[in-house]
Amino acid sequence: MVPTNIKNFDTLVVGGGIAGLQAALDLGDQGYKVAIVEKDASIGGKMIRLSKVFPTLDCASCITTPKMSAASHHENITLFTYCDLTSLNHEGQGIKALITQKPRYVDPIKCIGCRQCEYICPVHVSDAEQGDFSARKAISIPFSTAIPQLPILDVEHCMLCGQCEKTCPTHAIDYFQKPEEFIIQAKTAVITTGFDLLPVKNNFQYGNGHIPNVIDSMQMERILAPHGPYNRVLRPSDGMEPDSIAYVQCAGSRDKSMGVPYCSRVCCMYAIKQAMLLSGSLPLADIIIYYMDIRAFGKGYEQFYQNAKAMGIEFVKAKVARIDKGENGSAIVRYENQDGSGIATADHDLVVLSMGMIPGWDPRSICPVSKDSDQFITSIKPKISPVLTNMAGLFVAGVAAGPKDIVDTITESGSAAMEAAKFMSNSHMEN
Repeated sequence: MVPTNIKNFDTLVVGGGIAGLQAALDLGDQGYKVAIVEKDASIGGKMIRLSKVFPTLDCASCITTPKMSAASHHENITLFTYCDLTSLNHEGQGIKALITQKPRYVDPIKCIGCRQCEYICPVHVSDAEQGDFSARKAISIPFSTAIPQLPILDVEHCMLCGQCEKTCPTHAIDYFQKPEEFIIQAKTAVITTGFDLLPVKNNFQYGNGHIPNVIDSMQMERILAPHGPYNRVLRPSDGMEPDSIAYVQCAGSRDKSMGVPYCSRVCCMYAIKQAMLLSGSLPLADIIIYYMDIRAFGKGYEQFYQNAKAMGIEFVKAKVARIDKGENGSAIVRYENQDGSGIATADHDLVVLSMGMIPGWDPRSICPVSKDSDQFITSIKPKISPVLTNMAGLFVAGVAAGPKDIVDTITESGSAAMEAAKFMSNSHMEN
Protein backbone atom coordinates (compact mmCIF):
# COMPACT_ATOMS: atom_id res chain seq x y z
CA MET A 1 0.00 0.00 0.00
CA VAL A 2 1.47 3.38 -1.06
CA PRO A 3 1.39 6.03 1.70
CA THR A 4 -0.95 8.90 0.94
CA ASN A 5 0.70 11.23 3.46
CA ILE A 6 2.95 13.37 1.22
CA LYS A 7 5.05 16.28 2.51
CA ASN A 8 6.70 18.75 0.14
CA PHE A 9 9.99 20.54 0.80
CA ASP A 10 12.74 22.20 -1.17
CA THR A 11 15.51 20.09 0.35
CA LEU A 12 15.64 16.84 2.29
CA VAL A 13 18.62 16.53 4.66
CA VAL A 14 19.29 12.93 5.69
CA GLY A 15 21.06 13.00 9.05
CA GLY A 16 20.74 15.47 11.91
CA GLY A 17 24.35 15.69 13.09
CA ILE A 18 26.55 18.76 12.87
CA ALA A 19 26.82 18.40 9.07
CA GLY A 20 23.08 18.09 8.52
CA LEU A 21 22.29 20.93 10.91
CA GLN A 22 24.74 23.28 9.22
CA ALA A 23 23.46 22.46 5.73
CA ALA A 24 19.83 22.86 6.85
CA LEU A 25 20.49 26.19 8.58
CA ASP A 26 22.35 27.57 5.56
CA LEU A 27 19.46 26.63 3.28
CA GLY A 28 16.76 27.69 5.72
CA ASP A 29 18.35 31.12 6.11
CA GLN A 30 18.03 31.54 2.33
CA GLY A 31 14.30 30.91 2.53
CA TYR A 32 14.25 27.29 1.38
CA LYS A 33 11.97 24.81 3.14
CA VAL A 34 14.08 22.02 4.63
CA ALA A 35 13.24 18.66 6.17
CA ILE A 36 15.78 16.95 8.45
CA VAL A 37 15.30 13.19 8.80
CA GLU A 38 17.25 11.64 11.70
CA LYS A 39 17.35 7.97 12.71
CA ASP A 40 18.08 8.73 16.39
CA ALA A 41 15.57 10.11 18.88
CA SER A 42 17.42 13.45 18.96
CA ILE A 43 19.35 15.60 16.55
CA GLY A 44 22.98 16.41 17.35
CA GLY A 45 24.73 13.33 15.99
CA LYS A 46 28.11 12.23 17.32
CA MET A 47 29.26 15.73 18.18
CA ILE A 48 26.73 16.27 20.96
CA ARG A 49 28.13 13.11 22.58
CA LEU A 50 31.70 14.47 22.68
CA SER A 51 33.37 16.15 25.65
CA LYS A 52 35.58 18.77 23.96
CA VAL A 53 36.95 19.38 20.48
CA PHE A 54 40.53 19.65 19.25
CA PRO A 55 42.73 21.65 19.04
CA THR A 56 40.98 24.44 20.97
CA LEU A 57 39.49 22.21 23.69
CA ASP A 58 36.21 24.09 23.34
CA CYS A 59 33.10 22.44 24.80
CA ALA A 60 31.44 20.30 22.10
CA SER A 61 27.97 20.87 23.55
CA CYS A 62 28.51 24.64 23.54
CA ILE A 63 29.03 24.49 19.77
CA THR A 64 26.34 21.94 18.94
CA THR A 65 23.38 22.87 21.15
CA PRO A 66 22.95 26.39 19.68
CA LYS A 67 22.73 24.84 16.20
CA MET A 68 20.31 22.21 17.47
CA SER A 69 18.14 24.89 19.03
CA ALA A 70 18.35 27.13 15.97
CA ALA A 71 17.26 24.28 13.69
CA SER A 72 14.37 23.26 15.95
CA HIS A 73 13.02 26.83 16.11
CA HIS A 74 13.71 27.81 12.49
CA GLU A 75 10.56 28.65 10.58
CA ASN A 76 11.88 26.97 7.42
CA ILE A 77 13.16 23.74 9.02
CA THR A 78 11.06 20.73 10.02
CA LEU A 79 12.54 17.92 12.14
CA PHE A 80 11.62 14.26 11.69
CA THR A 81 13.45 12.33 14.40
CA TYR A 82 13.43 8.61 15.18
CA CYS A 83 12.77 7.87 11.51
CA ASP A 84 14.16 5.35 9.03
CA LEU A 85 14.82 6.22 5.41
CA THR A 86 13.25 3.36 3.45
CA SER A 87 14.00 4.57 -0.07
CA LEU A 88 15.31 7.63 -1.88
CA ASN A 89 15.02 7.98 -5.66
CA HIS A 90 14.55 10.42 -8.49
CA GLU A 91 11.01 11.22 -9.47
CA GLY A 92 10.64 13.59 -12.36
CA GLN A 93 12.97 16.50 -11.69
CA GLY A 94 13.00 16.01 -7.95
CA ILE A 95 13.64 13.56 -5.12
CA LYS A 96 11.12 11.19 -3.59
CA ALA A 97 11.87 9.61 -0.21
CA LEU A 98 9.86 7.04 1.69
CA ILE A 99 10.19 7.55 5.44
CA THR A 100 9.12 5.28 8.30
CA GLN A 101 8.34 6.96 11.60
CA LYS A 102 9.27 4.47 14.31
CA PRO A 103 6.88 4.31 17.28
CA ARG A 104 7.96 6.10 20.45
CA TYR A 105 4.83 4.84 22.23
CA VAL A 106 4.41 8.46 23.28
CA ASP A 107 2.12 10.94 21.54
CA PRO A 108 4.41 13.83 20.48
CA ILE A 109 1.50 16.28 20.40
CA LYS A 110 0.28 15.52 23.92
CA CYS A 111 3.71 15.10 25.56
CA ILE A 112 4.98 18.17 27.42
CA GLY A 113 8.42 16.78 28.31
CA CYS A 114 7.81 16.78 32.07
CA ARG A 115 9.64 13.41 32.46
CA GLN A 116 7.19 12.20 35.11
CA CYS A 117 6.93 8.89 33.21
CA GLU A 118 10.69 8.50 33.42
CA TYR A 119 10.85 9.28 37.13
CA ILE A 120 8.13 6.77 38.04
CA CYS A 121 9.39 3.91 35.85
CA PRO A 122 10.78 1.08 38.03
CA VAL A 123 12.88 -0.58 35.29
CA HIS A 124 16.57 0.24 34.85
CA VAL A 125 18.47 -0.76 31.70
CA SER A 126 21.95 -0.10 30.35
CA ASP A 127 22.31 3.35 28.81
CA ALA A 128 24.06 3.29 25.43
CA GLU A 129 24.14 7.10 25.46
CA GLN A 130 26.58 6.86 28.37
CA GLY A 131 28.71 4.13 26.82
CA ASP A 132 26.75 1.45 28.72
CA PHE A 133 28.46 2.65 31.90
CA SER A 134 25.27 3.76 33.66
CA ALA A 135 21.56 3.05 33.63
CA ARG A 136 18.47 4.70 32.24
CA LYS A 137 14.78 3.97 32.65
CA ALA A 138 12.75 1.79 30.28
CA ILE A 139 11.01 5.01 29.25
CA SER A 140 13.27 8.04 29.05
CA ILE A 141 14.41 11.11 27.17
CA PRO A 142 17.77 10.17 25.55
CA PHE A 143 19.81 12.90 27.28
CA SER A 144 19.26 16.21 29.03
CA THR A 145 19.81 18.45 25.99
CA ALA A 146 17.99 16.21 23.52
CA ILE A 147 15.86 17.87 20.86
CA PRO A 148 12.99 17.13 20.79
CA GLN A 149 12.40 16.56 24.51
CA LEU A 150 10.30 13.47 23.90
CA PRO A 151 10.75 10.16 25.74
CA ILE A 152 10.93 6.75 24.10
CA LEU A 153 9.45 3.60 25.58
CA ASP A 154 11.84 0.65 25.27
CA VAL A 155 9.44 -2.19 24.51
CA GLU A 156 12.14 -4.83 24.92
CA HIS A 157 12.58 -3.99 28.59
CA CYS A 158 9.18 -2.54 29.52
CA MET A 159 7.33 -4.85 31.93
CA LEU A 160 3.94 -3.23 31.20
CA CYS A 161 3.33 -2.19 34.79
CA GLY A 162 1.35 0.82 33.58
CA GLN A 163 3.02 3.28 35.97
CA CYS A 164 4.06 5.68 33.20
CA GLU A 165 0.56 5.76 31.72
CA LYS A 166 -1.03 6.42 35.10
CA THR A 167 1.45 9.18 35.95
CA CYS A 168 1.43 11.06 32.64
CA PRO A 169 -0.56 14.31 33.24
CA THR A 170 -1.51 14.65 29.55
CA HIS A 171 -2.24 10.96 28.84
CA ALA A 172 0.48 10.89 26.17
CA ILE A 173 1.51 7.23 26.65
CA ASP A 174 0.24 5.04 23.80
CA TYR A 175 1.16 1.35 24.11
CA PHE A 176 -0.52 0.61 20.77
CA GLN A 177 1.35 3.11 18.63
CA LYS A 178 2.54 1.62 15.32
CA PRO A 179 5.09 2.61 12.65
CA GLU A 180 3.79 5.15 10.18
CA GLU A 181 5.00 5.70 6.63
CA PHE A 182 5.00 8.97 4.76
CA ILE A 183 6.58 10.42 1.63
CA ILE A 184 8.81 13.47 1.35
CA GLN A 185 9.03 15.07 -2.08
CA ALA A 186 11.86 17.54 -2.51
CA LYS A 187 13.78 19.30 -5.24
CA THR A 188 17.16 18.32 -3.76
CA ALA A 189 18.63 16.15 -1.01
CA VAL A 190 21.80 16.30 1.09
CA ILE A 191 23.23 13.10 2.62
CA THR A 192 24.92 13.77 5.98
CA THR A 193 24.71 10.35 7.59
CA GLY A 194 28.02 10.49 9.45
CA PHE A 195 29.97 7.52 10.77
CA ASP A 196 30.08 4.63 13.18
CA LEU A 197 33.13 3.10 14.85
CA LEU A 198 34.31 -0.36 13.93
CA PRO A 199 32.91 -2.51 16.77
CA VAL A 200 35.30 -3.95 19.35
CA LYS A 201 33.16 -7.08 19.60
CA ASN A 202 34.18 -9.97 17.36
CA ASN A 203 37.65 -8.46 17.16
CA PHE A 204 39.90 -11.16 18.58
CA GLN A 205 43.00 -8.96 18.45
CA TYR A 206 41.57 -6.66 21.12
CA GLY A 207 39.77 -9.17 23.31
CA ASN A 208 36.45 -9.52 21.44
CA GLY A 209 34.92 -6.93 23.74
CA HIS A 210 35.28 -9.26 26.75
CA ILE A 211 37.94 -7.23 28.58
CA PRO A 212 35.94 -4.69 30.63
CA ASN A 213 38.73 -2.13 30.87
CA VAL A 214 39.36 -2.05 27.13
CA ILE A 215 36.99 0.59 25.72
CA ASP A 216 36.60 2.57 22.51
CA SER A 217 37.13 6.29 22.02
CA MET A 218 33.43 7.26 22.13
CA GLN A 219 33.09 5.53 25.50
CA MET A 220 36.05 7.56 26.75
CA GLU A 221 34.36 10.72 25.47
CA ARG A 222 31.44 9.96 27.77
CA ILE A 223 33.74 9.31 30.74
CA LEU A 224 35.45 12.66 30.14
CA ALA A 225 32.22 14.59 29.56
CA PRO A 226 31.03 16.82 32.44
CA HIS A 227 27.58 15.20 32.11
CA GLY A 228 29.05 11.70 31.81
CA PRO A 229 28.28 8.56 33.82
CA TYR A 230 30.77 9.01 36.67
CA ASN A 231 31.44 12.77 37.02
CA ARG A 232 35.12 11.78 37.23
CA VAL A 233 37.53 9.44 35.44
CA LEU A 234 37.03 5.88 36.67
CA ARG A 235 37.61 2.56 35.00
CA PRO A 236 34.44 0.58 34.25
CA SER A 237 35.17 -2.74 35.95
CA ASP A 238 35.60 -1.62 39.57
CA GLY A 239 35.33 2.20 39.76
CA MET A 240 39.06 2.58 40.45
CA GLU A 241 40.97 5.63 39.30
CA PRO A 242 43.41 4.28 36.69
CA ASP A 243 47.11 4.88 37.29
CA SER A 244 48.15 3.77 33.82
CA ILE A 245 46.18 4.52 30.65
CA ALA A 246 47.09 3.45 27.13
CA TYR A 247 45.81 4.48 23.72
CA VAL A 248 46.08 2.10 20.80
CA GLN A 249 46.10 3.96 17.50
CA CYS A 250 45.03 2.50 14.13
CA ALA A 251 42.93 -0.09 15.99
CA GLY A 252 41.02 -1.63 13.14
CA SER A 253 42.03 0.97 10.55
CA ARG A 254 44.95 0.90 8.11
CA ASP A 255 44.53 -2.86 8.34
CA LYS A 256 43.18 -4.91 5.43
CA SER A 257 42.54 -7.89 7.72
CA MET A 258 40.03 -5.73 9.61
CA GLY A 259 38.32 -4.58 6.42
CA VAL A 260 39.38 -0.95 6.92
CA PRO A 261 42.56 -0.35 4.90
CA TYR A 262 42.26 3.45 5.01
CA CYS A 263 43.33 5.99 7.65
CA SER A 264 40.43 7.36 9.69
CA ARG A 265 42.25 10.68 9.82
CA VAL A 266 41.03 12.11 13.13
CA CYS A 267 42.11 9.34 15.52
CA CYS A 268 45.56 10.75 16.32
CA MET A 269 44.16 14.13 17.21
CA TYR A 270 41.23 12.98 19.35
CA ALA A 271 43.52 10.55 21.19
CA ILE A 272 45.90 13.44 21.95
CA LYS A 273 42.94 15.58 23.01
CA GLN A 274 41.63 12.89 25.36
CA ALA A 275 45.13 12.24 26.74
CA MET A 276 45.51 15.93 27.57
CA LEU A 277 42.12 15.99 29.31
CA LEU A 278 43.05 12.83 31.23
CA SER A 279 46.33 14.42 32.25
CA GLY A 280 44.37 17.29 33.76
CA SER A 281 41.92 14.99 35.56
CA LEU A 282 44.56 12.47 36.72
CA PRO A 283 47.85 14.39 36.96
CA LEU A 284 49.71 11.44 38.51
CA ALA A 285 48.60 8.88 35.92
CA ASP A 286 50.94 7.51 33.26
CA ILE A 287 49.44 8.06 29.81
CA ILE A 288 50.94 6.29 26.80
CA ILE A 289 49.89 6.48 23.14
CA TYR A 290 50.98 3.57 20.94
CA TYR A 291 51.08 4.85 17.38
CA MET A 292 52.38 3.99 13.91
CA ASP A 293 52.36 7.56 12.56
CA ILE A 294 51.10 10.80 14.05
CA ARG A 295 48.99 12.61 11.46
CA ALA A 296 48.57 16.19 12.67
CA PHE A 297 47.23 17.61 9.41
CA GLY A 298 45.24 20.75 10.29
CA LYS A 299 45.83 24.28 11.50
CA GLY A 300 47.36 24.23 14.96
CA TYR A 301 47.38 20.42 15.10
CA GLU A 302 51.17 19.98 15.12
CA GLN A 303 51.50 22.46 18.00
CA PHE A 304 48.71 20.59 19.80
CA TYR A 305 50.78 17.40 19.45
CA GLN A 306 53.93 19.11 20.71
CA ASN A 307 52.02 20.52 23.69
CA ALA A 308 50.90 17.00 24.61
CA LYS A 309 54.50 15.76 24.62
CA ALA A 310 55.51 18.74 26.76
CA MET A 311 52.79 17.78 29.27
CA GLY A 312 54.50 14.41 29.80
CA ILE A 313 52.27 12.21 27.65
CA GLU A 314 54.43 9.37 26.31
CA PHE A 315 54.34 8.44 22.64
CA VAL A 316 55.58 4.97 21.72
CA LYS A 317 56.04 4.21 18.02
CA ALA A 318 54.78 0.63 17.90
CA LYS A 319 52.27 -1.72 16.36
CA VAL A 320 50.02 -3.39 18.93
CA ALA A 321 49.52 -7.04 18.07
CA ARG A 322 47.19 -8.19 20.84
CA ILE A 323 45.55 -7.21 24.10
CA ASP A 324 44.98 -9.85 26.79
CA LYS A 325 43.19 -9.78 30.10
CA GLY A 326 45.56 -9.33 33.03
CA GLU A 327 45.25 -9.59 36.81
CA ASN A 328 43.15 -7.24 38.94
CA GLY A 329 41.31 -5.92 35.91
CA SER A 330 44.40 -4.81 34.01
CA ALA A 331 44.93 -5.23 30.27
CA ILE A 332 48.18 -6.59 28.87
CA VAL A 333 49.27 -4.85 25.67
CA ARG A 334 51.62 -6.85 23.45
CA TYR A 335 53.35 -4.73 20.83
CA GLU A 336 56.30 -4.55 18.46
CA ASN A 337 58.55 -1.53 18.89
CA GLN A 338 59.26 0.23 15.62
CA ASP A 339 62.70 1.31 16.86
CA GLY A 340 63.96 -2.21 16.27
CA SER A 341 64.04 -3.33 19.91
CA GLY A 342 61.55 -6.13 19.22
CA ILE A 343 58.49 -7.45 21.05
CA ALA A 344 57.41 -6.01 24.42
CA THR A 345 54.47 -6.17 26.81
CA ALA A 346 52.99 -3.65 29.20
CA ASP A 347 50.22 -3.74 31.83
CA HIS A 348 47.71 -0.90 31.89
CA ASP A 349 44.73 -0.20 34.13
CA LEU A 350 42.70 1.14 31.19
CA VAL A 351 43.13 0.83 27.42
CA VAL A 352 41.36 3.04 24.88
CA LEU A 353 41.06 1.81 21.29
CA SER A 354 41.04 4.38 18.50
CA MET A 355 38.78 2.24 16.32
CA GLY A 356 38.48 2.92 12.61
CA MET A 357 35.62 4.97 11.16
CA ILE A 358 33.08 3.21 8.96
CA PRO A 359 30.08 4.73 7.12
CA GLY A 360 27.03 5.38 9.27
CA TRP A 361 24.64 4.50 6.45
CA ASP A 362 24.57 1.90 3.69
CA PRO A 363 22.57 3.10 0.66
CA ARG A 364 22.25 -0.37 -0.88
CA SER A 365 18.64 -1.15 -1.82
CA ILE A 366 17.65 2.31 -0.56
CA CYS A 367 19.29 4.78 -2.92
CA PRO A 368 21.14 4.35 -6.26
CA VAL A 369 23.99 6.66 -5.24
CA SER A 370 27.44 5.18 -5.96
CA LYS A 371 29.98 4.20 -3.31
CA ASP A 372 33.76 3.94 -3.29
CA SER A 373 35.65 0.76 -2.42
CA ASP A 374 35.82 2.02 1.19
CA GLN A 375 31.97 2.08 1.21
CA PHE A 376 31.75 5.85 1.67
CA ILE A 377 29.63 7.75 -0.87
CA THR A 378 31.53 8.64 -4.05
CA SER A 379 32.40 12.26 -4.72
CA ILE A 380 32.49 12.51 -8.53
CA LYS A 381 34.49 15.77 -8.59
CA PRO A 382 36.56 15.73 -5.38
CA LYS A 383 38.91 18.55 -6.47
CA ILE A 384 36.26 20.89 -7.87
CA SER A 385 33.26 20.24 -5.62
CA PRO A 386 33.56 17.28 -3.24
CA VAL A 387 29.83 17.38 -2.40
CA LEU A 388 28.66 16.26 -5.87
CA THR A 389 27.41 12.68 -6.34
CA ASN A 390 26.42 10.67 -9.40
CA MET A 391 22.74 11.59 -8.82
CA ALA A 392 21.62 15.01 -10.03
CA GLY A 393 20.20 17.03 -7.16
CA LEU A 394 21.71 14.72 -4.52
CA PHE A 395 24.67 16.05 -2.56
CA VAL A 396 26.85 14.65 0.22
CA ALA A 397 28.64 16.33 3.12
CA GLY A 398 30.68 15.38 6.15
CA VAL A 399 31.90 11.91 7.01
CA ALA A 400 29.26 10.32 4.76
CA ALA A 401 31.78 10.97 1.96
CA GLY A 402 34.85 9.90 3.94
CA PRO A 403 36.66 10.50 7.26
CA LYS A 404 37.26 14.14 8.16
CA ASP A 405 37.35 16.43 11.17
CA ILE A 406 34.64 18.79 12.43
CA VAL A 407 36.11 21.88 10.75
CA ASP A 408 36.14 20.26 7.32
CA THR A 409 32.70 18.76 7.94
CA ILE A 410 31.12 22.17 8.64
CA THR A 411 32.90 23.73 5.66
CA GLU A 412 31.71 20.92 3.38
CA SER A 413 28.15 21.28 4.68
CA GLY A 414 28.13 24.92 3.64
CA SER A 415 29.34 23.86 0.20
CA ALA A 416 26.55 21.27 -0.07
CA ALA A 417 23.97 23.91 0.85
CA MET A 418 25.40 26.24 -1.80
CA GLU A 419 25.29 23.52 -4.47
CA ALA A 420 21.72 22.60 -3.53
CA ALA A 421 20.63 26.25 -3.68
CA LYS A 422 22.36 26.68 -7.04
CA PHE A 423 20.70 23.53 -8.39
CA MET A 424 17.25 24.75 -7.33
CA SER A 425 17.90 28.22 -8.74
CA ASN A 426 19.01 26.81 -12.10
CA SER A 427 16.01 24.46 -12.22
CA HIS A 428 13.69 27.41 -11.55
CA MET A 429 15.27 29.45 -14.33
CA GLU A 430 14.97 26.53 -16.79
CA ASN A 431 11.29 26.15 -15.95
